[in-house]
Amino acid sequence: MATDVLVKHGAFIDKYVGDAVMALFNVPIRHDDHGRRAVAAATELRSGLEALGAQFGLALEVSIGVATGYARVGRLGSDDSKDFTAIGDVVNLAARLQGKASAGEVLISEECYVRHPQDFADARGEQLVLKGFREPVMAFRLGHKKGSRLIDDPPETSARESASIGAIIFGILGAPCAVVTLISPLAVAVGAGGLFGLAGALTFLDRSALRIPVLVLTTLAACANLYTLWHARKLREDAKVPEQIKIMSTLERRRTNFVLAASLATLGIVGFEVVAHALLH
Repeated sequence: MATDVLVKHGAFIDKYVGDAVMALFNVPIRHDDHGRRAVAAATELRSGLEALGAQFGLALEVSIGVATGYARVGRLGSDDSKDFTAIGDVVNLAARLQGKASAGEVLISEECYVRHPQDFADARGEQLVLKGFREPVMAFRLGHKKGSRLIDDPPETSARESASIGAIIFGILGAPCAVVTLISPLAVAVGAGGLFGLAGALTFLDRSALRIPVLVLTTLAACANLYTLWHARKLREDAKVPEQIKIMSTLERRRTNFVLAASLATLGIVGFEVVAHALLH
């Protein structure tokens, strides 16, 4: 039930831990109303469990914490095991709010509240002392008021799923880095067959109908990588967060430089092959 409700509102299911679930909003597809979506999912989940409990004569209740903010998102972990997840203060805040929420309550952060205060007419604000936070944190407890726009009427934008150009590219090509890794050797083979007149498979690749699709896919994948790097840099520059959060880690810089070098090298190889093929044929 939780999965259906969360996915319906655009959430990405991060993980299940026992009877708890962690869900991310605004990634990997961006939604301007992600805070509203998160609270709408929380209130619907609460109402759904109450209805399910009444149906079977059980006391089913859920406590939910919702926090809005910036986090590092990606495939994180060790060399042996990595998962797509998020880390940062906002993740800890959501967990602490959930711990402070009583059964049947939804507790939201101040930043989530101030973005859509008109949706939370019955919310009660209070200062909470949370583990891991030096200063008391303002949070808001949502009541069970019926008929609110948030619970009964989904936002107008929820009916339209918007995807960025990057999401479309990822959807068509998968992970661009992987595509470059898989296809680039074929581009090199095509070039070698054309330049040196090597026999066998290389000559076949150079003269067959596969040559153009291989070069086109390789070029698209390399361009997708470059677009991803540019878009990530733009997001960092535009983000209204402390400067220390914008700074890339050593691993991120190393990976960025590798992808940049591989993409430029791939485009160079493709360009060289095209020119050489035209001159030699």
